[in-house]
Amino acid sequence: MGGMRKLIKLVSAVVVALLIVAVGLIGYLTITEYRPQEVEALDLNLAARQEAPSVGNKYTLVSWNLGYACLGRDQNFFMDGGTMVRPDKAQTVEENLSGILSALSLQKADVYLLQEVDRNSRRSHYIDQTRALRHGLSLTSAYAQNYKCDFVPFPWPVIGKVDSGLMTLSGLKINEAARESLPVSFTWPVRVANLKRCLLVERIPVLGSEHELVIINLHLEAFDDGAGKKEQTQRLMEILEAEYRNGNYVIAGGDFNQRFPGTITDYPQRNEAFWQPGQLLEEDLPQGFAYVFDSSVPTCRSVHKEYDGDRQNGQFYVIDGFILSPNVKVNHVETVDLNFLYSDHQPIRLEFTLI
Repeated sequence: MGGMRKLIKLVSAVVVALLIVAVGLIGYLTITEYRPQEVEALDLNLAARQEAPSVGNKYTLVSWNLGYACLGRDQNFFMDGGTMVRPDKAQTVEENLSGILSALSLQKADVYLLQEVDRNSRRSHYIDQTRALRHGLSLTSAYAQNYKCDFVPFPWPVIGKVDSGLMTLSGLKINEAARESLPVSFTWPVRVANLKRCLLVERIPVLGSEHELVIINLHLEAFDDGAGKKEQTQRLMEILEAEYRNGNYVIAGGDFNQRFPGTITDYPQRNEAFWQPGQLLEEDLPQGFAYVFDSSVPTCRSVHKEYDGDRQNGQFYVIDGFILSPNVKVNHVETVDLNFLYSDHQPIRLEFTLI
């Protein structure tokens, strides 16, 4: 009987200790929670090339979710049903980043919209990817943070510290860049260790015009119940409509985490247990605007397992692309097929003209 009482006391003490740790951790994360303003001006790291765009000329823009250089073809991810939290070695991140930089350089684009770019995160072995991209492409850059947490306490081993965001690099002459907050999809306490989604908005004066080219880099909600995606999409559409109403040229691009219209036919949901994106709808677009994408190859793969190259039986999506205002003409759009070598997403190349 005495032994049983001692065991009960020991178990009780352990439970109390764990509760104290849990309460303390939640308290700390609540106090240190990342709370960005609705709109924040961003610093520009200026480069030598600063071209002023003009009506009638052709320009190229590339969008790519880099998967923080950790989700190459040999990786899986726990949130998609896999088991991995991060690559075992920093060398894997460095090799992916080097491949990403080479692939971007080959595009010779005027503008690059990049998502999931880490600066100082445990999951990517604390490698500053912004520095490598900025120096490698030698273009003016801006960075908008959308994930900042000192300690993400799940799964096991834990994610730990995250410092990540959106990065836009441009050879066009930028007047200003800003971070514009999107609605937060989660409530306390889940919210404190989760992303704070945003838009990275750059304003570029158009030569010989009173109006601007407004380029918006985005990465909408992924793992919510669907309501967050819809609310963020609605806010995006309101911003696009307002900019065009002011006479501006507007391009929004990135990872929508929603299927573009009609693409589920080409890439059906093969298993209900796999991650399922939302659905973009034509009726959500402001009048005259258009979705621009390429569904000839998938833009994203499920990361429930490593990629084996099987395009017939794997789970794929078309969730990366663009929205363009009526005064921006599409000359060509193409998904650059890298066979998911360096990321779970593929680059999307847009060639356009202001009209």
